[in-house]
Amino acid sequence: MQALFIHQNFPGQYRHLAPIISQRKGARVIGLGERANTSPPGPTHLRYPAPEGAGEKTHRYLRPVEASVRRGQAVARALMGLKQKGFVPDIICCHPGWGEGLYLRDVFPDARILHYCEFYYRASGGDVGFDPAQEVTLDEMARVRTLNMTQLQSLEATDWSVSPTLWQRSRYPAFVREKTSVVHEGVDANFATPKGAATVKLPDGHTVTKGEEIITFVSRNLEPYRGFDIFMRALPEMLARRPAAHAVIVGGEERGYGRMPADGRSWKTVMMEEVGAKLDMSRVHFTGRIPHEGLVALFRISSAHVYYTYPFVLSWSLVEAMGCEALVIGSDTAPLAEVMRHGENGILLPFHDHARLADAVVEALANPDRYVPLRRAARRTMLERFDLHAICLPKQVALFDAVLAGKPGTAAIPAPEDEP
Repeated sequence: MQALFIHQNFPGQYRHLAPIISQRKGARVIGLGERANTSPPGPTHLRYPAPEGAGEKTHRYLRPVEASVRRGQAVARALMGLKQKGFVPDIICCHPGWGEGLYLRDVFPDARILHYCEFYYRASGGDVGFDPAQEVTLDEMARVRTLNMTQLQSLEATDWSVSPTLWQRSRYPAFVREKTSVVHEGVDANFATPKGAATVKLPDGHTVTKGEEIITFVSRNLEPYRGFDIFMRALPEMLARRPAAHAVIVGGEERGYGRMPADGRSWKTVMMEEVGAKLDMSRVHFTGRIPHEGLVALFRISSAHVYYTYPFVLSWSLVEAMGCEALVIGSDTAPLAEVMRHGENGILLPFHDHARLADAVVEALANPDRYVPLRRAARRTMLERFDLHAICLPKQVALFDAVLAGKPGTAAIPAPEDEP
């Protein structure tokens, strides 16, 4: 059996599945991507050249489309090279969001194709227009609709698809949902655990300890899509009312999701100009990005972990925080509402109300014992729904095998009434 996993950031969502498949007797597994990431043991990790972006004269609606076509071409060329060397996959698992799935059927017409459906763009009900200050004009609606062109072209040629959550699946058109299973990538319950060191030394040299009042905020990049602006507006009040509290803020300053400030500054710079004068910076610790082990260590000692998100892709870090029994204070938005229940395994608040956020964090710091049941319930939720080895990985393997056998309908998919 020969299997091909394609993701521009390989291993990406295939970091657990690809190694498991490669362990099978007689299996040959190739992972294809653009970036020089550390590859998991087992698959042969190959790279294709970084494609050029769109031309300067390309219509702005079509710039992402042109970039995807160029990426699809780069992948097709790499696949033709593999084909000439005798590699013909029985099954291809691919994330089609950046164009890599466009020409798979043309190069390997007989392969089974399992696509990963992460996010389908719409002009309402999701990230677009969620910010009250954003006017969703006809021009914006047209741009957003055009974003789906190459993903739809890829999905038209798929045998089956998989999406990590019900809400993410619900964003897709009916013809895609009918052939899409819901299986999360999963979190290692033995890694994301409350057991571990009780102290963490931060990059600035400060040491935080379990039992101290530690407020944590984590995002790959500090940006409004993950509520960074809301958190920063609430932070002065939190620290003023809890004079022993420290805030640990993890994340980079690069472009992530959504727009950057028009003047080219980072969102950290913008928010510090807005609220920095109100903060005791000896108690505010910006770490930048940190190793995964350090991130989980922070979750273990966190007194209140703030996770906000637009209606968008759910972060793995949220589930890891729950596994560490962190008290999650989150936004009452669709991705979180699928995982959390207010007052049962976390706290959900209106996204745009930073005063409510400040009150909730202050209450959590003042009365930590009151929230112990929520912390424990959060880990139970992780174990029951997101445990990598007990639940998610076996489901991934079962779906892989069903698609490989040409019987993807035998894999369980949610009934329509299960849609959020």
